[in-house]
Amino acid sequence: MSNEPIKPNPQIEQAAASDESIQKVHSILLREKPEPKEGYTPMPLLLLGFITVMIFVCSLYMIHYRGGFSPMVYDERYDPATAAGSKETAKVDPVAQGKRLFQTCAACHQASGTGVPGVYPALAGSEWVQGNEERLVRIMLHGLAGPLKVEGKDYNGNMPAFGPGGGYNWSDDKISYIVTYIRQEWGNKGGAITADQVKEIREKNSGRAKPWAAEELEAIK
Repeated sequence: MSNEPIKPNPQIEQAAASDESIQKVHSILLREKPEPKEGYTPMPLLLLGFITVMIFVCSLYMIHYRGGFSPMVYDERYDPATAAGSKETAKVDPVAQGKRLFQTCAACHQASGTGVPGVYPALAGSEWVQGNEERLVRIMLHGLAGPLKVEGKDYNGNMPAFGPGGGYNWSDDKISYIVTYIRQEWGNKGGAITADQVKEIREKNSGRAKPWAAEELEAIK
């Protein structure tokens, strides 16, 4: 057995030195890195203050440069011409409001008021529209069913109710707008009907639960 000393291996020594160097670097990084904590880190006060100021500035900008926008424009009674500087409720144009509401009726009676021959009676020139206003309001409130003669032509259909018990349940105002519109449109010569008149007729017939028949309405003088 040889007693010669073991010669150091340069490669092993180099690898060991490299490992030692890496360990030193890791130890330095671990010392500099803060210990982990539970919870969350709050937003810096400087950033929070900046966001708050920006929200305030944007709000002022929107108020001063909103282009005249106002939630009141969604109110059917709102009139920009009279609302500025006035605390009084703007006057309503019943014909204009009635024309807008008539879009519901135009599917049957047509936008021209001529109706559909043999199916839906015309409103233009109709004696029912231009005649006794109580008959017309009763039809709007409770509907109409059965045979009907308009301008000498026979019809037999159903007019839905727009008052209580119907699918629309329109207010006195809305009914007054639409009957006023159809009584003055397409060359018709009927007078305006107010919401108070509609209310009076509604209360007079508050117990009515079915559509009117033409014979019942013709008995009204």
